[in-house]
Amino acid sequence: MIPMNLMSEFGKGRADYAVTGNFSEIAYKEAKRYGSINVAANSGDKNHSYIPTQDQLKLDPEADYFFFCSNNTIYGTEWNYIPETGNVPLCCDMSSNILSKPVDVSKYGIIFAGAQKNMAPAGLTVVIIDKSLAGREMSCTPLMMNYKTMIDKDSMYNTPPCWDIYVLGLVLDWLEKQGGVAGMEGLKREKAALLYDYLDNSSLFKAHAEPEFRSDMNITFRTGDDEKDAAFCKQAAEKGMTNLKGHRKVGGMRASVYNAQPIEGVKKLVEFMKEFEVNHSV
Repeated sequence: MIPMNLMSEFGKGRADYAVTGNFSEIAYKEAKRYGSINVAANSGDKNHSYIPTQDQLKLDPEADYFFFCSNNTIYGTEWNYIPETGNVPLCCDMSSNILSKPVDVSKYGIIFAGAQKNMAPAGLTVVIIDKSLAGREMSCTPLMMNYKTMIDKDSMYNTPPCWDIYVLGLVLDWLEKQGGVAGMEGLKREKAALLYDYLDNSSLFKAHAEPEFRSDMNITFRTGDDEKDAAFCKQAAEKGMTNLKGHRKVGGMRASVYNAQPIEGVKKLVEFMKEFEVNHSV
């Protein structure tokens, strides 16, 4: 939707994309269908274990927008700064870390997020948009993919996913009781620190992401031995800790500590990791 709405003429628009993981790469490939796309940075040279710094971004001052994904679930990296792009609007996929920390939305042109991580069941997408960016869509843009249509019809051009919206309301009520996004930020840092502190002192497990770019939502790690990784995931599942197997693109393990994950679960995981390390160290 972003290239179709922000590039006013098919094939003649320009945009910058930072490719730092799977979903930003997919977005980049899709955007190439509609205009000229500049790769402002690509962390694939180090298997997406880092986030490019501001001085590493190769920006096009005439771009219609700059696109990035704020948290990379598969590789376990997270942007720890907001890119400076001058007058070029920022468009950000915040699907996997929205509501985990305060965000100055005034610095962005478009923020979008699938609800399935921190907000509600899959099937709902939340969009925060600077209304000045709406109304410049390509002539071929379908009504259902037109931001102006959604704004004019109060997000109800079509029948909205009522159940997901209801659950989102419940989640937001719960979030407020936890201290809002500021409260969530403190909790997520505490949960992530428990895991990273252990990983940094482990002789068996190693974190994938470089320290300064580590995600507080998705902690990726491995032993360096595929058989041990498989044994770890199997034994963890037997203890009630499921879905720790890493994505097929990277292997290893991934612990996702989204807002709903209680700190007790993280403590239980660290205890099991210590036990596993004792039993499997050479």
